[in-house]
Amino acid sequence: MSTGIEHPDGWLQVKIPLPYSLKWVNAYLLPGPEGWTLIDPGLRTSETERIWTAFMEEAPVSWNRIAKIVLTHHHPDHYGLAGWFRERTGANVWMSETARAAAVRMWGENETYSGEMLEAFREHGLPSELAREMQAHLLGFRERVSPQPEEVRYLEAGKPVAMGGVDWEPVAGEGHAPGHLSFYDRTGKRLICGDQVLPDISPNIGWMPGGDGNPLASYLSSLESMRELDVEAAYPGHRDPFGGFRERVDELLRHHERRLDKIAEGIGDEKISSFDVCERLFGTHLRGNLHNLRFALAETIAHLILLETRGVLARDRGSWQRK
Repeated sequence: MSTGIEHPDGWLQVKIPLPYSLKWVNAYLLPGPEGWTLIDPGLRTSETERIWTAFMEEAPVSWNRIAKIVLTHHHPDHYGLAGWFRERTGANVWMSETARAAAVRMWGENETYSGEMLEAFREHGLPSELAREMQAHLLGFRERVSPQPEEVRYLEAGKPVAMGGVDWEPVAGEGHAPGHLSFYDRTGKRLICGDQVLPDISPNIGWMPGGDGNPLASYLSSLESMRELDVEAAYPGHRDPFGGFRERVDELLRHHERRLDKIAEGIGDEKISSFDVCERLFGTHLRGNLHNLRFALAETIAHLILLETRGVLARDRGSWQRK
C-alpha cells in the first residue's frame, strides 16, 4: 500500500478511487504543528474504507493526529467519508455554511431533493421510462455519505484558516457546487482548487431546482475573479497538480463559450426540450448510464439558461427556441 504522493512541505496526495469515469478524487493531508489537516477524504464505499485503513497503518499519519477535516464542497466524492473520519479521529469537520445546507438538503432525514430534481428533469423532457431509474440513482448516494457529521464548523470566504502551519485564504467559487471553497496560500502561491479549476477536464456546471438560478453565469464570474490569483502550483480535486493556472482558467472560459455557441447554432425556430438538446450534445448512449446522464442534462440546462439571459433563446417551461 502506497503512503501517498509526497509534495513540498510534507504534503501527501492520496488518490481515492471512484466508481465513475473520473476514476479518483484527490485527498490531501497537510502536516502542521496542530496535527494533520485532511482535505476531501472521498466517497464512502467498502473499498475506500479498506484503502484508508491500510493507508493509516503504513503512512506517517495516525488517526489521533488528524486535527481538522476540511471540505471544499458537499459533493459525495469529496464529502462522503467526512463523518466516517470524524468518528475515528474526533477531529472537527469544516466547510462553508452554504455547502453544509446543500448536504442536508440532499441527504438529510427529511430529504425532498430527489423528488424535486426528478420533477424538474421531467419538465425538461426526461422520458418517463427513465424517471424511476433516475430517482433510484439520486437516492443511492445517501449511503455513500453516511454517517454524516452531526456537527460542522463553518468556514467563510476571506477569513483565514490554519492548515499545515499556513494561514490559507478561503476563496468562494460558485457554479459547480453551492458554497464551494478553494484555499489560497498567498505567500507560497499555492491553490487547493477543489473542483473549481481542474486540468484536462471541465468541472460539471449543473443546474438544480431551488439553487442558483444561473449557475454557469456564476461559474464564469468566479473564474474571472480567480484568474487574478498569482498561482504557481494548483492542487485540484481530480487529476494531478498542475502549473499554468491562468492559462487553464482561460481555457475553461473559452470551452464554455464554444459550447454556448454550439448549442445556440443547433436550436432553430421550432421548440426543443432540454433533454433533446442534451442528447444532441452528448449522445443517446447516456440513457444507459444514469450517473452521466444526470450530469449531462443538468449541465445542458445551465447552458440553456445562460443563453436565455443573453437574449439568444426563449423558454417555454423546459423547451427552447431561437428568439
